[in-house]
Amino acid sequence: MTSGEAEVATTEDRPARLISGPGVLLVWLYGVMVVGAVSHSAYQIATDFGRAPLAYTLSAVAGVVYGFITYTLVRGGERARRAALVCCAAELVGVLVVGTWTLVEPSAFPDATVWSDYGMGYLFIPVLLPLSALYWLRRARAVTPS
Repeated sequence: MTSGEAEVATTEDRPARLISGPGVLLVWLYGVMVVGAVSHSAYQIATDFGRAPLAYTLSAVAGVVYGFITYTLVRGGERARRAALVCCAAELVGVLVVGTWTLVEPSAFPDATVWSDYGMGYLFIPVLLPLSALYWLRRARAVTPS
């Protein structure tokens, strides 16, 4: 293999970047949400799990979802983009279901989750973030096919 062939192979093997432009902001916001959701739920689970096990568990799940989405955005490539799309769609469904559930039956959640009231306690970032990410990931497919 010549050096030119090696260079082409290396360039072609490199995953397409998902964290350029607005993707950088998405990674930063998802990173902040990972820290917020995981640390808050870990504290709640460790100190008072019996008070609201469903709420605390859902917050922990949200933190794990945020972490996976952050990882896939940083990793890049078509496979990671598709995985992030699926996770962002699942995240949006979770936010909408839990948000509606907390409004319809507030007694089911003695304590708030990350997704309660559509993320009102987190400045509605939990509902806006997956919408933004879904838009960006669909756009990234059109711009950088791999």
